[in-house]
Amino acid sequence: MFTIDLTSRTPIYEQIYFKIIELVIKGSLKENDQIPSVRNLAKDTGVNPNTVAKAYQELERNGIIYSLTGRGSFIAKIDNSLIKEFILSDFDSSVRKAITNGADSYELKERIDRISDDIKGEKYND
Repeated sequence: MFTIDLTSRTPIYEQIYFKIIELVIKGSLKENDQIPSVRNLAKDTGVNPNTVAKAYQELERNGIIYSLTGRGSFIAKIDNSLIKEFILSDFDSSVRKAITNGADSYELKERIDRISDDIKGEKYND
């Protein structure tokens, strides 16, 4: 499903948490899709099952997944505003990285405008 960066400063349970959210945002995981069991994901990633369980508990607490006793964990119906918030948070991080690495705000605004125009053009062509 995905790999874990054991050298990252980000706790492993957070990496799992955000990776599942990323897969939902990208459409790789959809509403009612089953996700791997705690044991299977722990085995596949080489991490402690308690770490995976902690990530799943956070995902469930935040309405990203739901669990059915004896059946497993599944992707919940995600509110678009929640997806928007995660995307904007990721956007903020990307903008910070871009500016830190020499991009200026004019260049970033141009890119946003170009993407917006592309999307508007796609809507008119449908």
